[in-house]
Amino acid sequence: MKASIRSHLLRGAVLAVITAATLAPVSAQGLLPQDFFNAPIDPSAPTAIEADELVFDSIQNVIRARGDVVLRVSGYTLTGRELIYRRNEGAMELIGDATVTDPSGNVSRSETLNLTGGLKRAVLDSMTLTAHDGSRITADSAEYDQVLNSILTDAQYAPCGDCVGPQGQRIGWSISAARIVQNAEDNSITLEQPSIALLGIPVAWLPYLWLPDLSNEALESIPRPSLGYTDKIGVKVEVPFTVYSTRHTSIILSPTLLTGQGFLMGAEWLQRFDRGSFSIKASGLYQYNKMAFTFADAQRDWRGAIQASGEFKPVEDWTVGAAYSVFTDSAYFGDYLLDPRRSAINEVYATHLTDDTYIDARIQEFNLLGDNTRQTRDQQGIALPNVQVARTFTLPDNGGRIEVEGRLLAMSRKADSTATINGIPYDYGYAGNRVHGMALASWQNQWIAGGAVFTPFVGLRLDAAAYDGNSALASAPPEQTLLSATPIVALDMRYPLVAYGSGVTHLIEPIAQIVFRGASTTEPGITNEDSQSLVFDDTNVFSYNRFSGIDRQETGLRANIGGRYLATLGEGSYVELVAGQSFQLADVNAFAIPNRQQVGVGSGLENAASYTVLGAYGMIADTLKAGAKIQVDTGALAVSRASLGVSYSQDGWSGALNYGYARATPQAGNVRDMHEIGAEVSVPITEYWTISGNAYWDINAGSYLQVGGGLGYNDGYLAFGAGVSRTGPTHSSPNDLRATASFRLMAPAGFEAGYTGSVPVGALR
Repeated sequence: MKASIRSHLLRGAVLAVITAATLAPVSAQGLLPQDFFNAPIDPSAPTAIEADELVFDSIQNVIRARGDVVLRVSGYTLTGRELIYRRNEGAMELIGDATVTDPSGNVSRSETLNLTGGLKRAVLDSMTLTAHDGSRITADSAEYDQVLNSILTDAQYAPCGDCVGPQGQRIGWSISAARIVQNAEDNSITLEQPSIALLGIPVAWLPYLWLPDLSNEALESIPRPSLGYTDKIGVKVEVPFTVYSTRHTSIILSPTLLTGQGFLMGAEWLQRFDRGSFSIKASGLYQYNKMAFTFADAQRDWRGAIQASGEFKPVEDWTVGAAYSVFTDSAYFGDYLLDPRRSAINEVYATHLTDDTYIDARIQEFNLLGDNTRQTRDQQGIALPNVQVARTFTLPDNGGRIEVEGRLLAMSRKADSTATINGIPYDYGYAGNRVHGMALASWQNQWIAGGAVFTPFVGLRLDAAAYDGNSALASAPPEQTLLSATPIVALDMRYPLVAYGSGVTHLIEPIAQIVFRGASTTEPGITNEDSQSLVFDDTNVFSYNRFSGIDRQETGLRANIGGRYLATLGEGSYVELVAGQSFQLADVNAFAIPNRQQVGVGSGLENAASYTVLGAYGMIADTLKAGAKIQVDTGALAVSRASLGVSYSQDGWSGALNYGYARATPQAGNVRDMHEIGAEVSVPITEYWTISGNAYWDINAGSYLQVGGGLGYNDGYLAFGAGVSRTGPTHSSPNDLRATASFRLMAPAGFEAGYTGSVPVGALR
């Protein structure tokens, strides 16, 4: 069964139909009393139906309950392997070892039970529907119209069943409504006078609510009140509510009171179609105290924004959409604790996705949000366009696999984006217009000979790039056009050895790779827009190209040597080790070329023999987990990077220990070692309640990095908590005192909806 309230409501509707038809006079099969279904019903006796799987066939108009079907009514119990209800004929059969047990324990058996007519109204008037996952739907009555709408009156959904804990306390959450109507054609839900109760206490009401379905996405769109505070706006109280809602249209108003700035009003229009939807949201206010802000653009009387987005599926496997936002100033969303949604990127896009094909085409404008001036925002580029294409072909007769991929990235930037960090210059982007297109076709196959696994790889990469040279920086490349072709030949060789003993399976896999990239340039994109980050570790030691994008590429002849060890201990326990080193054997080392993005500096790959990297991972019985990485400078016999994480979780107790180290790299502007250690712990204090704390210490600076703690509740269906954290002087956000809050609603099989956020309490002095 699907993990959503929608599926539970549908399941409830199905169960209502099954129960109504099942609890009817039984034909003369088995040793049943003559007045079995005409006997008076005890209204206090529980009524329920359970099954492993419920299937509704809308084409054949048939409902099936399969696997350990159990029906209970007025002290009687009916069981069978499968229950089939054919709505067109009004016929129902309980098939496979059908039994009826009366209140005295007498059992009647038959292979098939044909059920007709009977106690439908008596059952529906006190109906309890229990799913196999424990969730429960109750209703005073249920009806089903010609279009298979399910109508439940005075209904309640509770994912936690009775919602009573082992100590008799109320737990979880439930939704009640005077009337629930579910449309079986589009799974939309109409709730009249819905309310939600937490721990048995009603906390929210609405006169009417329509939802396209009760999936995670739909529930997350329900307006929720919020509370916040900053010293610039004061206390913020937002109480959004739906003023109009139909299957196709919803209008939501969000009045917000700000003790320091007055009144902020927001309004949102949601429009739904059969193949998509769009939304438009506007918000704004007249600031009571504009001088509370130090950012010049924020010191204005009126501030606001308009945010629009939409997405549609015009044909199968294709999605098209757009998002666009305009605002008075880039700091508006952050200052007023508003959700920027997709305001950081204005874009139009189309995406195609199948098992073997991926196409994504976008035109994008990047909006830098926060206290950023127009000059800073001009440093952000516009992608005209950004296109990615990938296609895989599997050849017949074990002929291997052909992969074709392409990328086109055109950028336009008004101003140069530069910075100087501890005397080291960085050029993040150049003013002007540039375009770079790349196409790569490759073939690879896997051969096994004598226990060794050989994977040959042959590819050809073509690049075309142009830059107009409109940057004012002397370090920028001149105006130029570049065409290049890069043949790629590689061979991956592995020799897996497997041994088993004393319940442990050992896998030892030596790995050797030889890679040749016959490129004429390491800078096929001329400027560098997408290849500015690089960390060399066990995850990419056996990669053919370690640059993160297409604007830079490896060149020459390189060998990667290492191996992998895996021990499988049973019950989910394992130990894994991955180690390796890379060697530049011939031609130009792309990581050693000086560049103003400082890519490769301090990575270890700039040396002919790279640093040695090692990754270690393990888990014991799904309770104790550990992972570690280390990067060793073999030339100086010194550790360049190291990290360690250990976590434990069982019976409400949990803890984690984290350690990180990165050696200073002055040539990249990092003049001090990063050396940190921290611990996190959660301790159960009573049923469902835990207290947690964390502390991190900057070993290099000799001061605390962050401390925090909080109190949380989690009964498996409802979770909420609050906490506070404080950062130290060497934190990336120093001297920050912040309050956090979280709230989650959960249901069996994975449904979850909620909110997690934090509010700065104020800067420490």
